[in-house]
Amino acid sequence: MAKKEPRIKRWRERLRNTYRLVVMNNDTFEEIGSYKLTLLNFYLIGSTLAVLISVLILVFIVFTPLKRLIPGYGDVDVNNEILMLERELKSMNDSMRIQKNYTDSFKKILVGETETEEDVASAARISDDTIEIVDPIKEDTLLREEVELEETRRVTQNAMVGAISETGLPIDQIYFSPPVRGEISAPYNTLNKHWGIDLIAPKDSPILSVLRGTVISAGWDMDFGFTITIQHANNIITVYKHNSALLKEVGDIVNAGEAIAIIGNTGEQTDGPHLHFEIWHNGVSIDPEDIFKSFR
Repeated sequence: MAKKEPRIKRWRERLRNTYRLVVMNNDTFEEIGSYKLTLLNFYLIGSTLAVLISVLILVFIVFTPLKRLIPGYGDVDVNNEILMLERELKSMNDSMRIQKNYTDSFKKILVGETETEEDVASAARISDDTIEIVDPIKEDTLLREEVELEETRRVTQNAMVGAISETGLPIDQIYFSPPVRGEISAPYNTLNKHWGIDLIAPKDSPILSVLRGTVISAGWDMDFGFTITIQHANNIITVYKHNSALLKEVGDIVNAGEAIAIIGNTGEQTDGPHLHFEIWHNGVSIDPEDIFKSFR
């Protein structure tokens, strides 16, 4: 113990010993500066610089994006951003899929390559035959019953107050205004891909919209001449082809019985003045004669 005390005392005295730091020019040996230092001062200065550098590094990491490079530091923020991006991506994919289905259906309507009611019924029968029957889940059954009960209540309430709109009616219960008064020169024929009927009417007869709707296409087609297409409620689309002139543009809202075009003989697939008229419901072609009892 006696030996340790002199050693500690010598170490303390050594810390207090004064040293002189002289800065000189190497060529001329001119003294530029002289500083008095002790080991204690040197240790204090070194410790202070180390603390300051550590604080600066910590501040730089905390308040800059550099912290993302530290494993585990920014995992929470990154996970939240990833979840948000996944939701946005899923929403964009759903929107693109819906838009693609709508575009494909509309394209089929324009080129006449689509399903008829018979095709849909046949596909439904085939699907029913190939469906594997599985036992329903109890929770799923209860949820379906609750949804069906709520839907029944809503429809019943609307019926009581007389609030059933046109979009809730079957297509055979919707009143269609005739597009033109005339004779049918070519009937609806799915075998020949004639997805509508041809109506002959006097020259310059106006073509009328059969329902209230919005014009979604209006322009020239090489095969069908001046053509106008209208989107109606209840997912109904009507097409009017071979017109001599169009009276409406894309985006116009038209009422039932409002003039939208003039009967004509335009396009390569025509042999005289007439109107080619089509009705589509949920992407399926419908015989207009099933909707209209007479066009006279």
